[in-house]
Amino acid sequence: MHYDLTTLPNGLRIISQDMPSLRSLSVGAWVDTGSRDETPAEAGASHFLEHLLFKGSVDWSARRISEAFDAIGARHNAFTSKEYTCYWARLRDADLGLGVEILGEMVQRPAFRQDEIDNERGVVLEEINMNEDDPTDVAHEQFITALWNRHPLAPPILGTRDSIISMSREAIHGYWGRRYSPESTVIAAAGRVDHDHLVDVVTQAFGSWHGGGTERTLSAAHPEPRVSVRHRDTEQAHLIFGSPSLTRDDDRRYALIIADHVLGGGMSSRLFREIRETRGLAYAVHAFRMPFADAGANAVYVGTTPSQTAEVLKLVRGEMDKFMESGVTEEELVRAKGHVQGSLAISLEDADGRMNRLGRNEITGLEHRSVDEIVARVDAITPEEVIDVARAAYGGPYVVGATGPFQNEDLEEYVR
Repeated sequence: MHYDLTTLPNGLRIISQDMPSLRSLSVGAWVDTGSRDETPAEAGASHFLEHLLFKGSVDWSARRISEAFDAIGARHNAFTSKEYTCYWARLRDADLGLGVEILGEMVQRPAFRQDEIDNERGVVLEEINMNEDDPTDVAHEQFITALWNRHPLAPPILGTRDSIISMSREAIHGYWGRRYSPESTVIAAAGRVDHDHLVDVVTQAFGSWHGGGTERTLSAAHPEPRVSVRHRDTEQAHLIFGSPSLTRDDDRRYALIIADHVLGGGMSSRLFREIRETRGLAYAVHAFRMPFADAGANAVYVGTTPSQTAEVLKLVRGEMDKFMESGVTEEELVRAKGHVQGSLAISLEDADGRMNRLGRNEITGLEHRSVDEIVARVDAITPEEVIDVARAAYGGPYVVGATGPFQNEDLEEYVR
């Protein structure tokens, strides 16, 4: 894949890919920190900080930031994950300098005004309340907590009500000072962008930034069979059934993508056909992956009437067992390869998709592969590779996270 990469003297990396047919670009400031880097007392600090950086810097107020972006027709936002945070803007190529200047102010010189912290605390608490009202979100959190237990990946990205209420200005400022540094930051851009010009504007906005961040500590996860249910009298039971799986940089990940698609990746998948089309037991059923630096998970989500929970969980476990025993058919393998190749090409048709791929790969240390390289790798996957990786990813220990009208002991037999 053609891209340009420059590292400034202070350690900040700049990566870009030119798409000359466009008149706009997407630019993001990626910071190598997320919820897994927080202490228990800082739970939710990464996400809280993401909110606060839009509240203004020493020289730029929140209103000035929003009006500056609005005046050029730009879109801007941010997101926090367990391992990184990204602040991004989509704007015209002619407005690149202003966009980078604003991102530089936000990331390097946040004001942390006490009144803004108190106001945004209420916003984050409402976001927690909103997620608590969504039984699917709750089931996912139950699964993640049960799977990783005391591992740094287990706590929720948003934190808890108690941690957000008690979080002081000093704690937030300390977390920012410890985790935000030029060495832990990547500026990624894709669209109509000249790399030399990008380096110039980033140097002007970020070149004088200094300070060393804190290295992330990695640790092995040791999952055990576990069930975690949030008891609620819902119309549907929301079920997540899964097991530990591959880490982010595992060479078998492309074969696992194939396996996941065959198992539960679309309307032609085995789980969709068996659970929805043949038996009518669910509207939504799909498989998904969660790969991280030192741990990973594969899981299946199903929403079903509570009285059908036992039948659904048996079917999910049964389809996983059959996959590990017999693998994929030639027809399934061809179809899954075509899906992976086609969806990859479509995802990189716009500047946002390419910027996200550049930034995410660079901040996480993954190699930058071209579409042709990935297509060739996917084409070369054999049925033997697929069944081998399925046995590694679907073999347990099993974990269930759920929301519905039952208790933990009601579902424990399905993880044995």
